[in-house]
Amino acid sequence: MFIDTRRVDQGSVVNCSVCIVGGGIAGITLAMSLDKQNIDVVLLESGGFSSDEGSRDLYRGEAVGEYPYSFADGCRSRFLGGSSNCWGGWCRPLDPWDFQKRDWVAHSGWPFGLDELLPYYDRTHALLQLGPNNFDPEFWERSINRPDVRRTPLVSGKVRDTISQFSPPVRFGKTYRQTLQRSQHIRVYLHANATAVDTDQSAQSVTRVQVATLSGIRMEVRAAHYVLATGGIENARLMLASNTVQPNGLGNDNDLVGRFFMDHPRLLAGNIRFSRQWSRNKLSDVKYHYMNASVAAHGVHVAHQFALTPEVLEQERLLNARVWFWSIFPGEGSQGAQALLRIKQALLKKHQDDWSLPADIRSMVLHPIDTLGYGYTRLFRPRWLIQGVKFQIIVEPEPNPDSRVTLSPTQTDSLGMKRVRVEWRLTPRVQRTFDRTLAILADDMRRSGVAEVELDAPIEGQKWPASLEGTWHHIGTTRMHDSPRQGVVDRHCKVHGISNLYVAGSSVFPTAGANFPTITLSALALRLSDFLVHQIRGQA
Repeated sequence: MFIDTRRVDQGSVVNCSVCIVGGGIAGITLAMSLDKQNIDVVLLESGGFSSDEGSRDLYRGEAVGEYPYSFADGCRSRFLGGSSNCWGGWCRPLDPWDFQKRDWVAHSGWPFGLDELLPYYDRTHALLQLGPNNFDPEFWERSINRPDVRRTPLVSGKVRDTISQFSPPVRFGKTYRQTLQRSQHIRVYLHANATAVDTDQSAQSVTRVQVATLSGIRMEVRAAHYVLATGGIENARLMLASNTVQPNGLGNDNDLVGRFFMDHPRLLAGNIRFSRQWSRNKLSDVKYHYMNASVAAHGVHVAHQFALTPEVLEQERLLNARVWFWSIFPGEGSQGAQALLRIKQALLKKHQDDWSLPADIRSMVLHPIDTLGYGYTRLFRPRWLIQGVKFQIIVEPEPNPDSRVTLSPTQTDSLGMKRVRVEWRLTPRVQRTFDRTLAILADDMRRSGVAEVELDAPIEGQKWPASLEGTWHHIGTTRMHDSPRQGVVDRHCKVHGISNLYVAGSSVFPTAGANFPTITLSALALRLSDFLVHQIRGQA
């Protein structure tokens, strides 16, 4: 059932068993799972069924720090479905060592290992519309069975190849809209912004969530259990802003809420000249991955990446990373090419703020050579037109308490809430991981006769290049740890010291792995659902 909060009575009080704040991937996954157990759920969604400027503005804030960082417009979507509306669909579980304590990685280690999440990863495949629960590169190479889609034979044993699958991608607000509408146990309040989470005077139990609309309606939700599922930045913001009883915010006795903010840094680097026999191979080139029929089997498209083995990571004391090839097409980066890419994203139903089809058609008409060159090469991919090949590398960020989300001391939004200040910081180990991962892979490619590689100058100890960018994966601000001195939530995603407040989403990740958080946050949401069912049934 959907309810427009702008039409409820002023001062209404809504009661339920579980109140979920946030209608994105984690929130909707959790609500639908609880619905199957006949549990009464209220799901609060800030936006409506589509984007609007008023709701979008609530995400905006200040980016501070040593390099530019975008985290609002174009990076997240504040309407039903959340960031699934602008998600690319990449899916791969974390590696086993991502869960482990690594003595060379500060603040690493989860409270449990990969085995704990395996049954929940399996359940995500139906939810995210993925293929078989198999990420073995040999299985996919054999299944695709094309001479131009082959694994690269590297000889050193230092580099392993990995597979990711693509969700269509599932837009949760559209794909599961009818499920939410028909549910007898889920009430979805649209245009419902949580402005505060209130507790009793001991701050040991949440008593209500205050809700406001941009039109001025105020109401509250009272529940037995509360789950924050508003994303890696907004989860921390709401906890910090809920400071009526605890001046530093909820769950923040040890000054951890908002700290350890992580995103995956990404760079294009180097120049690759393939030997003749490998110049047409599509498997490891990202330009041939997304929705390309050549790199697909079992009803799903896949992508291939390189990574270092866990033994090399330990020996070199590196973070995890993923690398693939990036062919440069004629006209790449031009206005015409960018217009073509936006139209492709629109066909994939990816939300793009303020996108205009007429404007993009005009750009293509005004830049015909760039548009035709890029479009023809992207469609038919003749190698003789490709102007070069680079590495694209995405590195695991090292948990850093000085990388953080705080509240702005001066800026407020239209609801009167303090806006966020986001300071994204990366450690020197991230730079070293960029350099050494590419150096080891490049050496292996030369020794294996696959390609000659020219690497860029090392970046370790230098200023970050201007081309550095994040991947819009907001992680770590309410990190999980068994000790309240080292984490905001425990292994069950319950906030330390508060009996009935939980957090869902990638903000609970203690470490980020080497990309693709969506499948893991979905698995964690399913796991949290099972735990809540046990708690509720145990109280009955």
